[in-house]
Amino acid sequence: MAGKFELYTDKSGEYRFRLKAGNGEVIALSSEGYASKASALNGIESIRRNAESEVVEVA
Repeated sequence: MAGKFELYTDKSGEYRFRLKAGNGEVIALSSEGYASKASALNGIESIRRNAESEVVEVA
């Protein structure tokens, strides 16, 4: 099963998302807070677009 983004509202009413693996384990912690659902969905889409970037090792 593929991973999925989970969109939710936090205690202060902001929208946030996290990425979960197919087994339900959180693999990317909570995003920044967004005032609108549309902004949070744009954040998710940005990650999807940029996820194919190369890996760079920082020493």
